[in-house]
This record gives sequence, C-alpha cells and structure tokens, in this order.
Amino acid sequence: MGKITFLGAGSTIFAKNVIGDSMLTEALSDFEFALYDIDGDRLEESYIMVNALNRNINGGRARITKYLGIENRKDALRGADFVVNAIQVGGYEPSTVIDFEIPKKYGLRQTIADTLGIGGLFRSLRTIPVLDGIAEDMAKVCPRALFMNYTNPMAALTGYMQRYTDVNTVGLCHSVQVCSKAILEGVGMYDEVMARGPVREKIAGINHMAWLLEIEDANGTDLYPEIKRRAAQILDNPPEGFVDLVRFEYIRRFGYYCTESSEHNAEYNPFFIKSKYPELIERYRIPLDEYPRRCIKQINEWKSKKEQYLAGDISHERSKEYASRIMEAVVTDKPYQIGGNVINRGIITNLPPEACVEVPCLVNKLGVQPTYVGALPTQLAAMNVTNVNTQLLTIEAAVTKKRDALYQAALLDPHTAAELSIDDIISMCDDLIEAHRGWIPEFN
Repeated sequence: MGKITFLGAGSTIFAKNVIGDSMLTEALSDFEFALYDIDGDRLEESYIMVNALNRNINGGRARITKYLGIENRKDALRGADFVVNAIQVGGYEPSTVIDFEIPKKYGLRQTIADTLGIGGLFRSLRTIPVLDGIAEDMAKVCPRALFMNYTNPMAALTGYMQRYTDVNTVGLCHSVQVCSKAILEGVGMYDEVMARGPVREKIAGINHMAWLLEIEDANGTDLYPEIKRRAAQILDNPPEGFVDLVRFEYIRRFGYYCTESSEHNAEYNPFFIKSKYPELIERYRIPLDEYPRRCIKQINEWKSKKEQYLAGDISHERSKEYASRIMEAVVTDKPYQIGGNVINRGIITNLPPEACVEVPCLVNKLGVQPTYVGALPTQLAAMNVTNVNTQLLTIEAAVTKKRDALYQAALLDPHTAAELSIDDIISMCDDLIEAHRGWIPEFN
C-alpha cells in the first residue's frame, strides 16, 4: 500500500474526481488517501464524501485520513508517494474579487484572470510562498514523491517548483486531452471522424496556449484542411450560442487551434478585449467577469449536491484527469502518454530554455519523461513568448521580492499593455499590493 496526499482537499468536486479515479484504479485502490486543507468545514465535508466513495466504489479498501492546518501539513505529507496540489490561496473572497475589482477601476477588464494578466500575476505571488513551504516539508518527509500540480497559474507555479526546489514536479491541466474533441465537435466533424477510429494528434506549446500542431484520422488523413474550411465559414456566420470564436480566429490568423477555451484566450493577447473597440466583445462573444460568475455557480452547485453526497449517495466514473493514470503508470510500469508541463531545456527549440512548456510526455516507473518537439511554427512561438515573458518575470518577482520585476511582469502582459498606460499599470500594481497585504510577500 502506498500513500497519496491531496493538498486543497476542500476543493470537494475536484477531490472526488482525482480520488475517485484512483479508487477505480486497481493498482491504487488500497492506498492511503491523506486529505489536507486549512478550512476545517470544507475538509470535514470532503472527508465524509471520500469515505462514502470508498465504501460505494471501492469496497472500503482504502484508508482515509485528514489533516487540518499548516501545523499538520508535514504529517499529511509524511511518507507520501504522490502529492496532488489543488490549493487556491486567498480563495474567491477576498483575493479573486480583488483581482477583478481593482483592475476594473482602471478600465482593465478580464474574463478568468487565473493564468496570465494581472489576476494571474497576483495569484502567483500569493501561491508561490505557500508552495515553497510545501517543498520544504516534502524535502523532509517525502523527498521521492511526485508532485502533481493542478493549481493555476500553471506555468508560473510549476516553473517555480521545477527551477527553485528539488521537488519532482509535473504540471497537469484538463485542456490537452479534450482539445481534438473540442475542435472536431466545433466544426461538426466529430462523429464522422471518430467512426473511422481514434485520431492521432500532436500538441505542444505552453499551458492554456499549447497548439494542436497535427491532427489526423485513423486512416492517416490530415484533418486540418477541412477544419480550416469549416472554421472560416463559422467565423463568417457563427451559429447562435457558439462561443469558441477566439480560438477559431486563431485558426484563421495563425493557422492552428489551441488547447484552452476562448474565454481564457481572449485575455492572453492584445486583440480582443479593447475598451476602444467595445464591439469586439459582442462580436467574439467574450464573457467578461466570467470567473467570478463561475465561482458563485460552483458554490451553489456544491450546496445543491452537498446533502446528497454527505448522506452517502455518491458514485463515480473514471474521468479524463491525468493524475490517476500517471500514478498507475509509475506503480505498474505500464507506459502512458500525457501532455505535461515541464521545464523546456531545449524541448521546444524556439522558446526560452527556462520556460515551462506543455509537451507530450511518457510516464512509466521512471516517472514523467518529456519528449523532444523541436521548433514551433514561428508565429506560434511568438504568441507563446508574449506569455512566457510575463510568466518568467512573475517568478523573478516572487523570488527577489523586487517591485521592479513585478512592474515589468505587468508591463509586458499583452492585454494589460494594450489597454493601460505605463503610469496606470504601476499605480494599479501598487493598489493591488496594498489590497493583498498579508497574502503576498513584502516587496522592495
């Protein structure tokens, strides 16, 4: 029997997916599942739910333990083989609300604000010090454990762990494994293509902006020409309710589709959210302030399911999350391929070596092994670099505690720079530093 520690176990629905997946995996079903959180009520709810899962889908084979508060974090990690990270430092309130409301006073609008931009920058600054403490604990009590990071901003947080700690780390996202399905469904080709068998795909880039470089059907036919033809038609006359127009514009202008949704990608560049051109918001159906709405919706959805789950009325089917499949591959030595976030070091030759990239990786008993990609098409690498610049400077700001690095990260963010003056960006950062006092380090 091994041990899996889940950090941020109060994220109840996500904990259900990852732990439920693991319980449905024979090689992991009798592991200890150690639940850790700093919120006692949410931890207790997850503990009750996971125990019900254990009874209902696993015959009670697993051992479930719980640990509350920073003072017990080391015990939660002690002897772990795998650590799943799903923490959200500062939560929806106060921190996420601050990330949206202060920039809004300066005229800067956001959609998700958890990956790049001002929201992603300050979320990184809140989270990296906590990850540093986790890394120190892991070095003492589980130095060989594999740390699987699901927390955003993925590239900044995973990149920090991989460059500045000795923790064996891989970053995991949900978007890679659903990318091909999303584009095929979007252009109305999914059923006809899948009737011929599984597609072959090649995806590489950075998290939330990894590119679908190749897609072929089971017969080896390149699907991109037909995808591009249909995507152009949809862009010219989008059906009612169709919301993937930003990524379809990527196909038209840059030649390729990318992994993460249009509401995310609308704020990763200077093209779509522009106060001078408000008509673009309607044209591309961009949902401003989407993440706060989503948070409130998720809170209400949990309330509606809470009594059912806590009463033991719960089941589970294995999800598309990578975590259980990675752990299974390590434990059984049965190889599995993922899209993982790792330090570049020449994997993608036209991105910086210290960038955190999302690339195909092989997993077996030796762990996560990234595969060589080579050069991306120039325009795709150029798009990625605009995001990498801010990610690397964000990490530098977190490490050095220098305001100049923080300012530079914000100044080089594509969307922020397209909307605000230098003086306003600096002033906004100062306001955010003050509003997040106690959640982020002191900057000099």
